Amino acid sequence: MVRVLSSRVHPAWLIAGVAFVALVGAAAFRSAPGVLMDPLHREFGWPHGLISAAVSLNLLLFGLTAPFAAALMERFGIRRVTASALLLVGVGSGFTVLMTEPWQLILCWGLLIGLGTGSMALAFVSTVVDRWFVARRGLVSGVLTAGSATGQLVFLPVEALLAERWGWRTASLTITVAALLVAVLVWLVMRERPRDLGTSAYGATGEEPEPVRDRGNPARNAINALVQAARTPAFWLLAGGFAICGASTNGLVNTHFVPAAHDHGMPSTTAAGLLAVIGVFDVLGTVASGYLTDKINPRVLLAVYYTLRGVSLFVLPQLFAPTPGVEMVLFVVFYGLDWVATVPPTMALCREHFGSKASVVFGWVFASHQVGAAAVAGAAGLIRDQFGDYALAWYGSGLLCLLATAFSASIRRNAPRNPAAERGANSARAGS
Repeated sequence: MVRVLSSRVHPAWLIAGVAFVALVGAAAFRSAPGVLMDPLHREFGWPHGLISAAVSLNLLLFGLTAPFAAALMERFGIRRVTASALLLVGVGSGFTVLMTEPWQLILCWGLLIGLGTGSMALAFVSTVVDRWFVARRGLVSGVLTAGSATGQLVFLPVEALLAERWGWRTASLTITVAALLVAVLVWLVMRERPRDLGTSAYGATGEEPEPVRDRGNPARNAINALVQAARTPAFWLLAGGFAICGASTNGLVNTHFVPAAHDHGMPSTTAAGLLAVIGVFDVLGTVASGYLTDKINPRVLLAVYYTLRGVSLFVLPQLFAPTPGVEMVLFVVFYGLDWVATVPPTMALCREHFGSKASVVFGWVFASHQVGAAAVAGAAGLIRDQFGDYALAWYGSGLLCLLATAFSASIRRNAPRNPAAERGANSARAGS
């Protein structure tokens, strides 16, 4: 099937297209808690803090799974790992319709869906891009990242509509069916490396040797990559900034924007629609960021993105109202453009500093993203229960974004790497 389709188009673009669909699906599946929080609160009487705990576990595992998933893809292949992850998401979402106790919510939403979607996190993007592209890496990273972020926002109105008209169980079962369909697509089309189709990576000149496939223990490989990266200041600055990125996007806005808007009299479907608009503009912002990453110092891009995001969060609490005004629409458009524009420059800096281990190291950097998201998702729910609104959460995240600006500006340049020599050294270590 892939050979027939690739006769007219370089197969790297077909692989990127399937990866895009998988990322959109995974993100859409993971976004459900944002619109199902209030229905679950009404049906079971569970407090926002308890439901947020399940979301926090989901976000935490979504990040911590990423580096191990990247290592598993090196060992067992992208297709097997991704299809298995989608099956796990389908099972987790399907079982939610049977739950009656809080621990079951934590098991399904937190554990199963967290592990499944974590295996299709942004480390998956880095793996696909590094294997299939030499040219246009920044642009493709931006497009695939946009798919990951957009799926969790664009499908929110659909999930909110399903939950409102037919109940939250219908929304959960819809996610199950969609996950299984995407798993079939991945299994039929996805391939591991260009050589599997008798071709080379897009933009390859013949001077880039195929990386040595690491057949060691995936968990040990992931841990070793972390140990080596942790010896460099660049890793901690990237991880710290990306933790704040996760706190201000997935952890706060994606999880709590709908209930926060509902607190001010805005219908949940309207608030979910605003998040969908963020998703639409996120496509433009992230693709543009990928293009700019190929041309501009990524440190400068990160500093600008985090500064503007922090300023916008200071303004947000004054914009909530029963009906969204022009100022709220402008905020949504801006936040969409900035949503995950941070990813392409962060990936570029990982490649600059960590070379052939960049995908696994980026998995650990992304893990910090989700640790930040999990911490703020839970903290914001507790703030809402304690103070009756989310104002402190918005202001605190704004301050954190300014700290991320300082982190990004502090990352030093690294000397250019010799990919052939580095891969030769890795091959020697693998054979010893």
